[in-house]
Amino acid sequence: MGGHHDQIENHDHSNDSTKNIKVAFFLNLTFTIFEFIGGYYTNSVAIMADAVHDLGDSLSLGLSWHLDKKSKQQRDNKFTFGYKRFSLLGALITGLVLVVGSGFILIKTIPRLIHPEHADAQGMFWFAIVGILVNGFSVIKLSGGKTLNEKMVRWHLIEDVIGWVAVFIVSIVLMFYDVPILDPLLSLVIIAYVLFNVIKNLKETFLVFLQGVPSDIDYEAIEKKILELAEVKSVHRVHVWSLDGASNVMTIHVVINDVETSSEMLFAKRKVREILNDYSIEHSTIEIELSKEVGREL
Repeated sequence: MGGHHDQIENHDHSNDSTKNIKVAFFLNLTFTIFEFIGGYYTNSVAIMADAVHDLGDSLSLGLSWHLDKKSKQQRDNKFTFGYKRFSLLGALITGLVLVVGSGFILIKTIPRLIHPEHADAQGMFWFAIVGILVNGFSVIKLSGGKTLNEKMVRWHLIEDVIGWVAVFIVSIVLMFYDVPILDPLLSLVIIAYVLFNVIKNLKETFLVFLQGVPSDIDYEAIEKKILELAEVKSVHRVHVWSLDGASNVMTIHVVINDVETSSEMLFAKRKVREILNDYSIEHSTIEIELSKEVGREL
């Protein structure tokens, strides 16, 4: 006997995530144009390189916004689980763009280690302040994001904030000391920091994309807790995965002691479902089997 349960979802958070990514997209696109002008004005290769990087960021943010909106559509006969995994696709693409963008900056940075170039330190200083404010605001807007898409977009913007903080520090130093090599050295530190975190998030995204057990789900603990129920003899065909890194799904066959009435079976199922709810399983299908059926089932 099977059953399906959908826990009530937080629709306010869903709407906020799309709205926040939309705000981040328009802020990033506007600032990218501002960066190109600023890079030309200050003769800063670092700012121009960051502008190219932010242009790629803007494109991926726009894609993330579109896919996040798509992920809010209700399920239908084409996508019976709904469209949540479209958000996951956005996280995957955004992460890959970040890796490529970081590689681009690395290519620009290495020659400057060998042949450091001078830039307009005062112009860099003021552009850095604007950059920190604009991107910092976007990071705050996405700070409560739960889906992998929101997390990846947030890292997108954190990368930019860190970059502008580095430009800010370097610009102050360059106002007083002639050490232009500081700019590329700081760029290397930023790239290493960003790649470390992005690759970590990409690994989690690939895990969810390939329907692996979510990192926040203790598979063995769930089985152990269910087996502690007096009515349960064993469990099998246990499958757990995540739709988007936040909405978890499980199907499970539970073998119980032979009972006389259907109400006893329903009582056992209710107990199992309560355990799954405690472990953040939002959607569950529980198949209850009597011990005498197992031989025929397996």
